[in-house]
Amino acid sequence: MPKSLFKNVCDEKLFTELFTKYSENLHSFIYYKYGNHINPKDKVQEAYIKLWNNCKKVPLQKVKSFLFTTANNLTLNEIKHNKVKLKYQQHITNDKIKTEENPQFILEEKEYLQKYQTALAKLTESQRVAFLMNRAEGKKHKEIAELLGISRKAVEKRIYGALEKLRKEIDGI
Repeated sequence: MPKSLFKNVCDEKLFTELFTKYSENLHSFIYYKYGNHINPKDKVQEAYIKLWNNCKKVPLQKVKSFLFTTANNLTLNEIKHNKVKLKYQQHITNDKIKTEENPQFILEEKEYLQKYQTALAKLTESQRVAFLMNRAEGKKHKEIAELLGISRKAVEKRIYGALEKLRKEIDGI
């Protein structure tokens, strides 16, 4: 029976030969297509790491195609990720500009925070504790019930009671 070609790609000597054979061309491909700002050396290394991790699945005849496709996809993913980061940075910058330019917004924010703190102070202690554990700390009703030693329904009643009182106290929620 003939030997399987899949085992050969996992062989270190063959893998080293494949690296020597295709790495320079792969680097040039990424460099010419996307430029140096993507760092083509990293993409070549990542493509070979993926080949090594999938060496049992990739037949010897398809190694070149696998490497070039993988490197290309990795590069496209990085470009897409960079666009998302840039869009987020622009969004944050625009929000800061809007906030900094609008003193009325800052004043309203301070007034709202003061109303919120006053309304929180008017809650019963049990309501305030359950509400803040849920909303500020992000704990689930079940966790709060276990921590306070009460039933889950009691926690729900406290939180929803607190919400009703806060809605009445603060206009605009």
